[in-house]
Amino acid sequence: MKEINDSSLNQEISDGVTLVDFWATWCGPCKMLSPVLDELSKELKDVKFGKVNVDHNPAVSQQFRIASIPTLLLFKNGEVVDKIVGFRPKAEIEQFIKKHI
Repeated sequence: MKEINDSSLNQEISDGVTLVDFWATWCGPCKMLSPVLDELSKELKDVKFGKVNVDHNPAVSQQFRIASIPTLLLFKNGEVVDKIVGFRPKAEIEQFIKKHI
């Protein structure tokens, strides 16, 4: 999964479907979610996956009002179309993504 920062987010989400994981190194549920997202990124080839470390990228975290982590934002052509807060099992995240492809 690609690391995204305050300056690269808009470019990364501008076209197609992109799932962005807002996370932090100290967050236990974020650590549990990471391998799930890695698997999905290999299986869902028409979706881009990225990660934003909220501690290192406060501007974009504030822009999207990230209050709890992990938060998954699903973008379609630059617009937020869906959101999940907290850890979810792989099947649920896959369904969440597929309804927007």
